[in-house]
Amino acid sequence: MTWSVRRLNHRDLDAYIAIRLEALRDHPEAYGTSAERFAALPRGEVEAFLSRRAVFGIIADGDNLAGIVVYDRDEGERAGHRGWLIQVYVKPELRGTGAALAMMEAAVAHARSEVIQLHLMVGTYNLPAIRLYEKAGFTIYGTEPRSLCVNGRYIDEHLMVRLLDEAPIESDTK
Repeated sequence: MTWSVRRLNHRDLDAYIAIRLEALRDHPEAYGTSAERFAALPRGEVEAFLSRRAVFGIIADGDNLAGIVVYDRDEGERAGHRGWLIQVYVKPELRGTGAALAMMEAAVAHARSEVIQLHLMVGTYNLPAIRLYEKAGFTIYGTEPRSLCVNGRYIDEHLMVRLLDEAPIESDTK
């Protein structure tokens, strides 16, 4: 399977909606929104969300969206130095291929022009995702107990950060 990474735009809206629903349905414990709530959003609201953020995707086998990560920046005079990576998802067939790391690094490269640190949250149970994020230079700095409640089950989440103004990690120099 061949793949590439690119920033998504308004022409990718349908593909984004489809993959976002897939992520929410297949991994409800990993996200703060349910598939039902997302599916009920007006199309214009989803489009507005995407237009205000940088969204990167893995494009597989020509034109199939196979992964997403959304970059968003904090606002305000005292928090504008921070950004967030949210909605990270990669289809199972591309996990372990390097595509997810490449997608994360595209988002990091974009963020460098705006912020000096990136944050994300990940379920403490999600060891493959934690390994990916650590490989991408993120470190755990705390754990939020009971961050989510999904179908009556509490999910603890690690808080992770990558400081972009410190010495580069190995993947930055390649």
